Amino acid sequence: MANEERPCPCDIGDRFDYGGRGQEVQVEHIKAYVCKPSASTDRAVIVIHDIFGWQLPNTRYIADMLTTNGYVAICPDFFVGQDPWKLTNDWATFEEWQKTRDASKTDKEVDVVLNYLREQCGAKRIGVIGFCWGGAAVQHLMLKNPHLKTGVSLYGVIKFFEDRCNLLHPTFFIFAEKDEVIPLEQVTQLEQKLKQTCKVDYEVKIYPGQTHGFVHRKREDINPQDKPYIEEGRKDMLNWLKKYL
Repeated sequence: MANEERPCPCDIGDRFDYGGRGQEVQVEHIKAYVCKPSASTDRAVIVIHDIFGWQLPNTRYIADMLTTNGYVAICPDFFVGQDPWKLTNDWATFEEWQKTRDASKTDKEVDVVLNYLREQCGAKRIGVIGFCWGGAAVQHLMLKNPHLKTGVSLYGVIKFFEDRCNLLHPTFFIFAEKDEVIPLEQVTQLEQKLKQTCKVDYEVKIYPGQTHGFVHRKREDINPQDKPYIEEGRKDMLNWLKKYL
């Protein structure tokens, strides 16, 4: 378990030096990063950021990766103007900070983004992925939003929705073996509850030797031992989306 001073070690890894190939837009009351493929498509993916917010280069890198694979990708500011977490913040204040940023209070923004994707981007089949805080939001949306086709939760914080597993849509859960904030016991319990209650396709996969944030918070070139798992996680994410979108 994470200690009291650092309850969510999302800073494990690296901040990418990456500018992005998309653009920032205003979608009603939300700012968002949008990237579109050169060829026309009716498939789109909503990308839900971690505690470091919608402008984190790492998250935009993943959004652009989705676009190179044929999807319209949009990463909205789900904190809606509130400051994201910063590494200079006092970790002792994290729990209080998190109370005003509830992963289950994303429905209004998702509805706005869905409308934008349909009307402005021609999207008909829409999925969602999310990291850490955003991964928990994915699980929430898979439980209740009828308009999304599928989801990928990357190291989503299980404790937020641990007792709710009756998913509406196929969902892929990515976890790290050595994640300090998501112990393997929690992952095992999640699998058991999904087996008991879930009636749609799902998969839970644990990646050996990896830590929290590995898919988008580690650079392959300076973590050579992790590179195969980083690439595998990204490939698995893309394959799941391809299957259900």
